[in-house]
Amino acid sequence: MGQADGRDEEKPVHRVTVAPFRMCRYPVTNGHWEEFRRATGREKLASVHETAPAAGVNWYDAAAYCNWLSSQWFTAVRLPNEAEWELAARGGVEQQAYPWGPDPRHYEAGRWQNGPEPVASGAPNGYGLYDMCENVHEWCADWYGAGYYAVSPKENPRGPEHGQRKASRGGAWRHHIKCSRCAARSS
Repeated sequence: MGQADGRDEEKPVHRVTVAPFRMCRYPVTNGHWEEFRRATGREKLASVHETAPAAGVNWYDAAAYCNWLSSQWFTAVRLPNEAEWELAARGGVEQQAYPWGPDPRHYEAGRWQNGPEPVASGAPNGYGLYDMCENVHEWCADWYGAGYYAVSPKENPRGPEHGQRKASRGGAWRHHIKCSRCAARSS
């Protein structure tokens, strides 16, 4: 995890082992969210494009969505922790900066002018996962700790035991820089 030439909270680079896990290939879409919203009485999201990723969801509602989806799929569904997310984003290539390779993408003018793009608009990474470091931020299960990498356990790190903000990963359509490195952390 981490990146040697990254920001301070991405250091030190450290090797971790995570237990096997599964991750959905696509971000949750507005269409998926609408099913959940109707079933649970949540507020409607601002975006109306059914195939765009659900954006503007708070951490508590994201966790509630996972619980609801668990009951629909009859299997445990949860938010990934940061270690799982970073491993998944790299697509099987150790220390790869971006899901698609070593260099950032240069986007043509006009993309993301009116919000997130439909999920899976681009190619998947090496694990077959779409949109890992672009389009919308994705919540992680962990509390965020800027200095956590210095004390992170080597096996199944789960983030700090408490905190004030939850961790999130990935780039976002609303930011000046639309894609992020696999190691980039935010909260």
